[in-house]
Amino acid sequence: MGGNSMSPDTCTDLDEQISQLMQCKPLSELQVRVLCEKAKEILMDESNVQPVKSPVTICGDIHGQFHDLVELFKIGGKCPDTNYLFMGDYVDRGYYSVETVTLLVALKVRYHQRITILRGNHESRQITQVYGFYDECLRKYGNANVWKTFTDLFDYFPLTALVESEIFCLHGGLSPSIETLDSIRNFDRVQEVPHEGPMCDLLWSDPDDRCGWGISPRGAGYTFGQDISEQFNHTNNLKLIARAHQLVMDGFNWAHEQKVVTIFSAPNYCYRCGNMASILEVDDFKGQTFIQFEPAPRRGEPDVTRRTPDYFL
Repeated sequence: MGGNSMSPDTCTDLDEQISQLMQCKPLSELQVRVLCEKAKEILMDESNVQPVKSPVTICGDIHGQFHDLVELFKIGGKCPDTNYLFMGDYVDRGYYSVETVTLLVALKVRYHQRITILRGNHESRQITQVYGFYDECLRKYGNANVWKTFTDLFDYFPLTALVESEIFCLHGGLSPSIETLDSIRNFDRVQEVPHEGPMCDLLWSDPDDRCGWGISPRGAGYTFGQDISEQFNHTNNLKLIARAHQLVMDGFNWAHEQKVVTIFSAPNYCYRCGNMASILEVDDFKGQTFIQFEPAPRRGEPDVTRRTPDYFL
């Protein structure tokens, strides 16, 4: 990625912005626009199946729970000392979507070899207009420009990642339209998440106890059984599918005889679900360790009770 080297001044500016964001203070509208332009240049070079080396720490949904993201970095290690792979859903639900997604994008621009950020089903124009990010941008900036800047950037986020050619990472799950990783590599991902089709399925599907493909209760994507994940892993020489997208009370949950794992990194989701969060550390020797964590101390978040949590989103 020779075209993405940065001047010392740019690095200094980014370091100052990251320091500001770590205090939960948003950047200006102009700073966000410049940051997202730089991020777009970096993300354009990344594959739909972005290769990732170990050691790396794999993370699930964050959903605007900024102080819990800071807690995650305390437990897992700071970026760039620790390599990170985030599997989507940075915005909506929580009270600090702006600060959360801006921090992760700033870290991506500053240390683009050290952090991978995938697209989740909430990184879309339609979903963010319903579940909080759009309203938060209006509240914090007085207009929708920052929302538009970020949702335009979301189109460039990679859809999936592949850790050491063995662990396939994505937000949602598998698709009846996809048999091989090569078919994913050939997608044109730079678009709003479609309502149906393979790109939609990667961001919306869920593993299920029943075999075969099923109709998803979410209204998008599919459910897929152990027979499906075993066949996909066999075809693509994979050892594990790691995904996010579902609230699991222990922060991680094995399925399909440990062929699939769900990782959820937003503790006490929506500030009231009472769940643990977790991250998955993959070491130099491809060993796997889950680290669970509880919510950070409350920092004056309002009691977010605007709507009942939709456990499926």
